[in-house]
Amino acid sequence: MALAKFSWTADRLSSDAAHGPRCDEGRADAGFSLLEVLVATTMMAVGLTALAQLFAVSTRTNHSAKTTTYAAVLAQQKMEQLRGLTWGFDNLGLPITDTTTDVSVVPEQPAGGTGLSPSPFNTLGQNTSGYVDYIDKDGKSLGTGTTVPGNAVYIRRWSIEPLPTNPNNTIVIQVLVTRWRDRGTANTVTGTGRLPDEARIISVKTRKAT
Repeated sequence: MALAKFSWTADRLSSDAAHGPRCDEGRADAGFSLLEVLVATTMMAVGLTALAQLFAVSTRTNHSAKTTTYAAVLAQQKMEQLRGLTWGFDNLGLPITDTTTDVSVVPEQPAGGTGLSPSPFNTLGQNTSGYVDYIDKDGKSLGTGTTVPGNAVYIRRWSIEPLPTNPNNTIVIQVLVTRWRDRGTANTVTGTGRLPDEARIISVKTRKAT
């Protein structure tokens, strides 16, 4: 009896040695545990969330850059138009100034406007007829006035001020382009600020002999 039991045990040990630890191998090949799956899922969710936030920030930045660039183009157009008006001396050396050209309409008209006349107070902070025009989504000018047209997208304002140190011969021209919206505290009684997606340019024009 003892001999038979010893023989059976030896056969079993021999079989295990030949085929290896079957139970352990089965566990190793069983795949990922539930804990490993949860950890991997959490890490993926965090990564996707960060990627989505980065995409949203990138989209807002691109839109703001596009808006600012377009506003700068509109501001430069008006500045060139204003600088093209007469501000110089005639053949006798007398000063001549264009005070009638209407640059608030397209094409500009030789009469009915303010030309390079000094602007009233705070024309950059409020809509002042003759010193503002409105632009639609296609870049078309909608004319001037104190009331914003319903289809306006941009508001373009400008000011013309004599330079204090040489008021008779030098003027400071400013152009501000904003979107039609509530600008909050950007407009104040002491001055007008520029918001991030707006454009404001300044130029000095001095009389020259024509």
